[in-house]
Amino acid sequence: MGMAADSQFHVLAVDDSLIDRKLIERLLKTSSYQVTTVDSGSKALEFLGLYEDDQTNPDSPSVSPNNQQEVEVNLIITDYCMPGMTGYDLLRKIKESSSLKNIPVVIMSSENVPSRINRCLEQGAEEFFLKPVRLSDLNRLRPHIIKTKSKDQNQEKTRTHEEEEASQKLEMSSTKIQKLESSEVKQEQQELVHHQLQLQQSQPPNSNKRKTMEEGLSPDRTRPRYSGITTVV
Repeated sequence: MGMAADSQFHVLAVDDSLIDRKLIERLLKTSSYQVTTVDSGSKALEFLGLYEDDQTNPDSPSVSPNNQQEVEVNLIITDYCMPGMTGYDLLRKIKESSSLKNIPVVIMSSENVPSRINRCLEQGAEEFFLKPVRLSDLNRLRPHIIKTKSKDQNQEKTRTHEEEEASQKLEMSSTKIQKLESSEVKQEQQELVHHQLQLQQSQPPNSNKRKTMEEGLSPDRTRPRYSGITTVV
């Protein structure tokens, strides 16, 4: 993958040590990543669009969404040992977030403690780097970012395909309903015409009625009678 493609990836680096933070920033930029650095886990959550609620209220969630943050982060690399919120705590909160859980997280530490490493990996960390981080270590970040990108694209394609199928089914249902309605209208029209024909057949025309009445009259009633009349001259 070339530098132009890598520069599209944005990495959030979290470390309370200014020296270590500058070092990881320089290494990431050398690898052509876009970099944002913060000095604590709480600031990382804030940058990611999350904030910590008051921990004195046990009923409130530990992290809540904040829609102000619109910057896409493709990977998070964080120090393990930090005051307040450790790298492990930050990892746990990210993986508990429905909107951020798919972002790859890498943990850094100057101490090689197997139990600590295993706990982070079990929680969902992609890698665990020992400080000082080297450029060769950062080459291992790229596959995790690409894998997440591909997964997001596949999910988007699947979602688009499902929406298209739903739209097609809706259109087919609408067409079917229109055909049924049209068939019902035609049937009603045919029944109405048939009913009108039956009425016409049951009632003879008026001309036939008059003809029948005329035929029933006596011929004598249709001619004047002159019998018994004397004509005077």
